[in-house]
Amino acid sequence: MADSILHIKDSYYFDVPRTFWRSHRTSLDQVPKYLTDAHPHATLAEFNDALTGKILIPQPFGTLKNFYERQSGFAISKFMIIELIIAAVLVFMFSRLAARVRRGEVLRGRGWNLLESMVVFIRNDVARPAIGAHDADRFLPLLWTMFFFILTCNLFGMLPWLGAPTGTFSVTLALAGITFVTILVSGVRQFGPFGFFKNLVPPMDLPWYMLIFLWPFILIIEVFGLLIRNGVLAIRLLANMVAGHLVLLAVLGLAFTIEAAASHGWAITAIISILGSTLFSLLELFVAFLQAYIFTFLSALFIGAAIHHH
Repeated sequence: MADSILHIKDSYYFDVPRTFWRSHRTSLDQVPKYLTDAHPHATLAEFNDALTGKILIPQPFGTLKNFYERQSGFAISKFMIIELIIAAVLVFMFSRLAARVRRGEVLRGRGWNLLESMVVFIRNDVARPAIGAHDADRFLPLLWTMFFFILTCNLFGMLPWLGAPTGTFSVTLALAGITFVTILVSGVRQFGPFGFFKNLVPPMDLPWYMLIFLWPFILIIEVFGLLIRNGVLAIRLLANMVAGHLVLLAVLGLAFTIEAAASHGWAITAIISILGSTLFSLLELFVAFLQAYIFTFLSALFIGAAIHHH
């Protein structure tokens, strides 16, 4: 249950199996102050037992109120560390891929062929149809980075004790913010500041005295629509990533409810837990790829709409 909740809010520690990481503090001074303040009567043995299996993230730039909330300063969460790891892995993988392509080598192996096919798919079936063959290539680095970063963040949610960074609103909002800034910058560069906002309003075959009154209202609606579309982009990704973990939590809760209600119900509990968790884990795996594709495709559509006349 705690692991599912961690996907919804930032946490400032890594939860690992107790056998992998045991806490052996020798004095209460080694216990974080926010914990001793919250539990002034707890003993050192109780703190060691409670913190076993938890790797606390050092906070050199901020202070914490508890495991989940920042009190002041700049606090480092586990999702920030996971995102840096993901970024490093992607840079390493695609730097090697680009170097081999630049040398004219034929890519061999399932891994390299899979990456190449995904890169070509984003170019030919996402970017160029949505943005146009003439303009798509200059946005490809952004769309490729966005797709693989979101996909890898989603897949990290399948790993025990880690969690998906895309299961937090701050991450999905930042990703949607990148799309929004790209829309503004590319639209303004294409049409100029006034032309960009003028392009938001579709052409209307109306008399001028009606346009004087209708055009400003339609412009306001279109601007709000632009903001809402990018906000929904963030919420859509967040909701889909959190929903899978909540469904898994519900399946496990149902299984143990049956076990508690029925005598000798351990067999039913085991069957429900294993089959339900396996099926929904496979569904989550599919959703991880699907949501990365949808986010990238919608971003390409919004960018294409910003740089072309309606």
